Amino acid sequence: MKLLALLFASTLVMPLVACGDDPPESYATYQECFDDHTQKESLPVGEAITVCCIDHPIMDVKPACGATAPDCINYLTANLNQTSASPGEVMAACADYISQMSM
Repeated sequence: MKLLALLFASTLVMPLVACGDDPPESYATYQECFDDHTQKESLPVGEAITVCCIDHPIMDVKPACGATAPDCINYLTANLNQTSASPGEVMAACADYISQMSM
């Protein structure tokens, strides 16, 4: 019976492995995610903000930046270095984040 259960479980897991659907990388801090995407991947600031807010769990929370544009702005004010993005970049990225979340 254990062998049958193991065989059944492996048939459920194998398609996930074969598809290559790796979960998105998780980060301990928002700043780590932002730095990774801007410095290593050379994404523009606004795109890096949106990607980190939507695609990556930050401290196991996904989406990380809240449900509204003001929530996003407040989150980034607390979790992103002031020198990483201008207030205009943050506002534009948060608007993009909310727009993409509603899709």
